[in-house]
Amino acid sequence: MRYELYYWPSIQGRGEFVRLALEYAEADYADVARTRAGMARMERLMYDGPFAPPFLKAGKLLIAQTANILHYLGPRLGLAPKDEAGRLRLLQHQFTIADWLVEAHDTHHPIGGGLYYEDQKPEAKRRATDFRKSRLPLFLDYFEKVLAREKRFSYVNLSLFQMMEGLDYAFPRTMKAHSHKKLRANQSRVADRLGLYLKKRIPFNQQGIFRHYPELDR
Repeated sequence: MRYELYYWPSIQGRGEFVRLALEYAEADYADVARTRAGMARMERLMYDGPFAPPFLKAGKLLIAQTANILHYLGPRLGLAPKDEAGRLRLLQHQFTIADWLVEAHDTHHPIGGGLYYEDQKPEAKRRATDFRKSRLPLFLDYFEKVLAREKRFSYVNLSLFQMMEGLDYAFPRTMKAHSHKKLRANQSRVADRLGLYLKKRIPFNQQGIFRHYPELDR
């Protein structure tokens, strides 16, 4: 099957979690919004379809929400077990990653996504401090344990790679203080496998979910 991925063409964002799975499995897919007239096609589907990208077209199916897309793709790409209990366990991990991602985003937009970062800098500094000191260690410790239990490589490994890459970009000073061997080993494994793709993908930038503001990393 040839898949069609729909996501904004200028940022990694939530769509990158799906791209990583497709790239790792060497699946046949089109990143539609990056093609000629692709944005118009995406907007037509959004008119009376999914609320927002990413969404995936697979045959007659149109699937939205990152975790839901990965739950569908996982067993088809060899990145999830086929038994229901195993697939639901991975979905649970992916939902927790989604919570973590929102908390990382809200460090720079704690008041609202419709405001500029400059309109909420004092609140962002407070939110980032709490995230770095309280929330980040909890997520890192939790997923270090998850990797110790989950012996089979899955789409969750790819999503954890993306989280570590994004946090290294957003909070380089803070992340250097954390030593989580299994998360770092997983990050290295994925980087080795996807080296060519990682060189050509959209770089992290100040429009995406992960943003680097030095004043939030102190």
